Amino acid sequence: MKAASISEIKKELNSIPPAELAALCIRLAKYKVDNKELLNYLLFEAHDEQRYIESVKSEIDKGFADIGSDKLYNAKKRLRKILRITNKHIRYTSSKQVEAELLIYFCTKMKDAGLLSTYSIQLHNLYEQQLKKITKVIAVQHEDLQYDYQRQLDRLLPAK
Repeated sequence: MKAASISEIKKELNSIPPAELAALCIRLAKYKVDNKELLNYLLFEAHDEQRYIESVKSEIDKGFADIGSDKLYNAKKRLRKILRITNKHIRYTSSKQVEAELLIYFCTKMKDAGLLSTYSIQLHNLYEQQLKKITKVIAVQHEDLQYDYQRQLDRLLPAK
């Protein structure tokens, strides 16, 4: 079975009465946790982006607190999980400013946790990938924001 295109779905949704549309949304939210989380963000948290950023940062903090003194293998797994959760929240907002803030915060926490001091090629590659993402996101920001984010990024770059 082939899925309909987004434009076809949009046309069909415009023709559905509001009560039926609400029922479809509820059914969609029941189907998958990600759908429910996205709907929760759109309904309750999208209006206050700064508070949402703070809640995601606290979630990142909890994840890094769980890493503690784990073995390197477990630390890598937990770090990838934290990054996966962070990226999920970034997708929900679809805002480049939120993406820059959360990725900079993630990299700052990673650097402060001392995970880069251990010799792990995978951790260094993961860190470098995030720095590249941040650089791309900063490039599309407003000039003033670019300057602020670039200063934060410069602190994360390894000394040469």
